[in-house]
Amino acid sequence: MVVTIQHPAHVHFYRHVIDELEGRGHEVFVFARENDLAVPLLNAYGIPHEVLAGPQESLTELLKVQLAYELRLLGRARRLDPDVMTAIGGLAVAHVAPLVEARSVVFVDNEGTTSHRVTTPFAHVVATPRAYAEDYGDAHVRYDGYHELAYLHPDYFEPNPSVLRIHGVDPDERYFVLRFRRWDALHDVGEGGLSLEGKRRLVSTLDNEGSVYISSTDELPPDLEAYHNPVPPRAMHDLLYFADCYAGDSATMATESALLGTPTVRIQSFAARKQDMTNFVELEERYDLLRSTHDEDEGHALVRDIVGDPTVPEQWRKRRQRLFADKIDVTAFVTDLLCDQGGAPTSLEREFEEELDSVATAD
Repeated sequence: MVVTIQHPAHVHFYRHVIDELEGRGHEVFVFARENDLAVPLLNAYGIPHEVLAGPQESLTELLKVQLAYELRLLGRARRLDPDVMTAIGGLAVAHVAPLVEARSVVFVDNEGTTSHRVTTPFAHVVATPRAYAEDYGDAHVRYDGYHELAYLHPDYFEPNPSVLRIHGVDPDERYFVLRFRRWDALHDVGEGGLSLEGKRRLVSTLDNEGSVYISSTDELPPDLEAYHNPVPPRAMHDLLYFADCYAGDSATMATESALLGTPTVRIQSFAARKQDMTNFVELEERYDLLRSTHDEDEGHALVRDIVGDPTVPEQWRKRRQRLFADKIDVTAFVTDLLCDQGGAPTSLEREFEEELDSVATAD
């Protein structure tokens, strides 16, 4: 079985699944693209892997790097002859798997992304959360959960205050986590997050209320570098769990924070869409664990409201318990799905079969 990794959240998503697969006797091979956090996380968890491509420095380099990555993955897959190939997003896996007669299982949770048009038609299975708006036909499998529950469900995650103290963070004192990300992925074209002014404004406000820790994939200016998160990537969820508030322009970390019961404000242009991504709509409207906005001024006001209300942390923890009562064991679901050697044909394969049937009927 082949697993591919392009993002730190992918490491977390698959790490318990890999343990389960190996426990069932499956041989698992992990391939990755270089990332500021993904590869260090693979190393930290002791997951054997091979890096097939480096990061792109800009959107213009993205296609070149993606092509190199897919060609190298094809070479490795031909040598290994896997039964199943899987990924989140799954662009490379969906393209390579049919060429080596493997079954591709792709996990998707971000709607309205252009890259899905060149991914999902090739995939044998496309798995999404239940409320996901888009429909991928016979290949589409829905489940009651979120990707992040594969590693943040209480069955798999237990917060560790000791690891924070080791790195100089007191979990009993008031502190806030900010996340700023680079906007250079294929699905980021035309989108954006916080401006430098908006980042500085958040820091200035929160600095008066407690400690501020910034996680950023984009380079920080000297005046913000002093707030750089001191804990290693492996302890990031512990940092989020004990935080009094999270704010930032990262979709993944906003979801993680909400699922950990931490008051969360997501500030990014995707929130301006008439139909925002269903995960965020559900987390905000059904579970009241998240606040989303595309407007920096509104985001700043939401943060101030949360920080100024001492009842908020307890409210969020109770809402978190309600969510867990509704959701499944995502790790078990993913493991079973990967072990199922059946599955529907891809949409392109179905079209080809339909053409053959029509020819046979005509004859």
